Amino acid sequence: MRVLFVCLGNICRSPLAEGVFRAEAARAGLSDGLSINSAGTGNWHAGEAPDARAIAVAARNGIDISGQRARQISRDDFHAFDLILGMDHKNVQALTRMAAFDNKATIDLFLGHATGKTRDVADPYYGAEADFEAVYCDIKAGAAALAAVLAGKLSRDSG
Repeated sequence: MRVLFVCLGNICRSPLAEGVFRAEAARAGLSDGLSINSAGTGNWHAGEAPDARAIAVAARNGIDISGQRARQISRDDFHAFDLILGMDHKNVQALTRMAAFDNKATIDLFLGHATGKTRDVADPYYGAEADFEAVYCDIKAGAAALAAVLAGKLSRDSG
């Protein structure tokens, strides 16, 4: 199973989701056979490390995302990943427009797919430290729920 998290610039929400989900997947025993990555719909920050505030909130919670580098989603991603999760409705709309008609991936809203709550993970870029903390909490809840969903799916598929 290959999972891609997508936000606008790939420096705040999606790198946090990648790092947090990687940790949750490991806790759930899903690390084997699971590939996790992130991207942005735009290319403004391509090659850059995540926002310092995202790195800091992840580090405070025992997760290191400092080695990640922003990239823009490519057409190939729609065939390389099984599940592409946008952090907000606008990301999902952009992803749907970008997807080829023979797109292999399931495109969905991150919190909607993971928790059933069809709400956005707010973009903290223009916010303060507290906004990054709130985003971390949303992502943590979504990542834990997604790990449980995938563990159940993988269990059913192998049984």
